[in-house]
Amino acid sequence: MSTDTAAHSGASANTETIGLWNIAAETPERLAVVDPDGTEISYATLAAKANAYAGGLRELGLGTGDVVVVLQPNGVELLAAYFAAIQSGLYVVLVNWHLVGPEVAYILTDSGAKAFLAHERFADIAVAAADEAGLADNARFAVGDVPGFTDIARLGESTQGRPAGRTAGSPMLYTSGTTGRPKGVRRPLTGQDPDAVPAASTWFFGIFGLRQGDGHVHLCGSPLYHTAVLNFVAISIQLGHSAVLMDRWDAEDMLVLIERHRVTHSHMVPTQFRRLLALPEEVRARYDVSSLRAMIHGAAPCPQEIKRRMLEWWGPVVIEYYAATEGGGTSIGGEEWLRKPGSVGRPWPGSVVKVLDDSGAELPPGQTGTVYLRMGGSSFEYHKDKAKTEKARVGDLFTLGDVGYLDEDGYLFLHDRKNDMIISGGVNIYPAEIENELVLHPKVGDVAVFGVPHADWGEQVKAVVQPAEGVAPSEELTEELLAYAASRLAKFKLPRSVDYVELLPRDPNGKLYKRRLRDPYWRDHGTAI
Repeated sequence: MSTDTAAHSGASANTETIGLWNIAAETPERLAVVDPDGTEISYATLAAKANAYAGGLRELGLGTGDVVVVLQPNGVELLAAYFAAIQSGLYVVLVNWHLVGPEVAYILTDSGAKAFLAHERFADIAVAAADEAGLADNARFAVGDVPGFTDIARLGESTQGRPAGRTAGSPMLYTSGTTGRPKGVRRPLTGQDPDAVPAASTWFFGIFGLRQGDGHVHLCGSPLYHTAVLNFVAISIQLGHSAVLMDRWDAEDMLVLIERHRVTHSHMVPTQFRRLLALPEEVRARYDVSSLRAMIHGAAPCPQEIKRRMLEWWGPVVIEYYAATEGGGTSIGGEEWLRKPGSVGRPWPGSVVKVLDDSGAELPPGQTGTVYLRMGGSSFEYHKDKAKTEKARVGDLFTLGDVGYLDEDGYLFLHDRKNDMIISGGVNIYPAEIENELVLHPKVGDVAVFGVPHADWGEQVKAVVQPAEGVAPSEELTEELLAYAASRLAKFKLPRSVDYVELLPRDPNGKLYKRRLRDPYWRDHGTAI
């Protein structure tokens, strides 16, 4: 079955059937996943692999509420491990593979992992982490060759069909740990039938105009250890969509895959938009992107000029959202954004968004404060950290620490993270606003702005710039950038100095680890923040 045929077979298949195992039973040859190497995996193959792994984990003694940790790149093996946990009542932790051995060991220990499924690409890290965590030898499995790990093909090789006692599991997601050790977000298990796709999944995709079946093809260009990336791929498969996986994202490669597989939707970040727009115009014009229906972005602020250029190229299919692992959020379509430029939208149905002052009092429209969210009856807790859970809450609302305001029509506008806000001479300065201007300069590849100590003002604005390819740092470049900033920003917002780095510390989903840049300036000053 060709990929293109499979991609469009959803419209003729029974689009009322949803759920991996239900679809595998009814239309077993339907295309579920295109691996990064181009291998096509049917729903039946994915379901059978997930069944085997689930049976193997049961044989190891894992039961409802236990934890399996996965350290693997994007691929069908990772998805099989995920769906194995989802039908076995297990919590599954997908580990950021940029972490080092001790960091992975911490997650193995903190989560109480009973099994560890790794990949040979990360062999050294996997071995070091498992050893430090004291993980039993029979709980270590690997895709490929990892010393001391059993070949994952043997996991469940003697089991048949679905595991006994099937019940819905859940991802257990670890925060990035920018303010200390990462914390797991652990939701209570529902006890539901894993064949029954939660109504919240169809509701969530409905926000973006995506339905079950209907010829949808999802393109995944970011690592699956990210919350939103995992959700979009998992829900796509549950709703009968085909998922095309990329191992390492490249701008032109993405356009190739969009055209080849007639991609309808994806989850993206502004960094990817910038790199797409940096392609020569003749390259961008070479590829047919007319299949796109919903190219969804969030996770990081998007400069307005970048957003406008993407809308001009791809049309109103560019949709923005603001949400959290812990639940709740907003969204805004392309045409709507042009009417409310800079907004991240209005609350989802059933979601509550409020802006509160430091005392917890609600602020009127137009006044800036801390943004708080709530999603229906959603509940969560930070694993083993009741204090952090309570600190993030005011009543039944919680915050990610973002600062912004609601306008008179209920649209949310974000300024920045509260922790990133610069207070210079008593004036609040929001780094994201400065970053969104500087990044538009053609000689800037990436930029981070934050506050550094100043004897008189408390803090002053510092810019750290990753020069564009082929551009060398120099005093002349600094003068050029500061002059450019002065033409676009008020004087009190201007950086007072510019430093240069070869590469800013971002994860592949666009999240900037600003603290890694900022801390040395404060440490030298004698104050770590």
